[in-house]
Amino acid sequence: MTDIKTYAPSFRLDGRVALVTGASRGIGFGLAHALAEVGARVAVCARDERALASLEADIPGSFAVAMDASRVESIQAAVARVEEHFGTIDILVNNAGLGANHPALEVSEQDWDEMMNVNLKGSFFCAQAVARGMVQRGYGRIVNMSSQASVVGIVDHAVYCASKGGINQLTRVMALEWSKHGVTVNAVAPTFIYTPGTAERLDDPDYRENVLRRIPARQIGDISDVAGAVIYLASDAAKLVTGSLLVVDGGWTAQ
Repeated sequence: MTDIKTYAPSFRLDGRVALVTGASRGIGFGLAHALAEVGARVAVCARDERALASLEADIPGSFAVAMDASRVESIQAAVARVEEHFGTIDILVNNAGLGANHPALEVSEQDWDEMMNVNLKGSFFCAQAVARGMVQRGYGRIVNMSSQASVVGIVDHAVYCASKGGINQLTRVMALEWSKHGVTVNAVAPTFIYTPGTAERLDDPDYRENVLRRIPARQIGDISDVAGAVIYLASDAAKLVTGSLLVVDGGWTAQ
């Protein structure tokens, strides 16, 4: 019998170990569940240890580790614990991040440092810590969480926009350096996503309508929209995709 070649890629992650940072709530919480649903063994990291314990109990086979993404020593210790527990890390979802309104004339040094330490510094050193093992093993998938605010300006978000723009550039450089070792590095840039953290604003009719006016698709995103992009980039279906920014914004940045 002649073998029939299949052209349909697989998006399954069976047997892969995925580390999700900032997993205790919001998008990270949903991504941890979504990765487990497609077969990954999931390690969840965040500062909130009580929330992590609940998440670990909710996802069979998962492993929870406390991590402060603003502190390099905490990142390195958490990555070491995950590698010790699972033996490897195949996928990193660099999701930990902060968001806040800061009119540019009112930004303090503390505002700047607090956001940059988590969003940019934390993302870089988490990727670095995980990539050391990936490079040695010759395989890895790193997905950095960016934002549509990395592509367009958002009023009162100067620091946030700068931090996410930095994520895009880190993604490109890390992809160039690590691709020859079998490690892909990409970023996902969502629009407004409905989560418990954004519900208060997005449930306000005026605020919601102001957002929807900017989205040609006239839809607020949900976590499954982000999960689809992350799962694709983490899977073998995206083995030739690296250094890319996958925008999930209903057309906002196409205008």
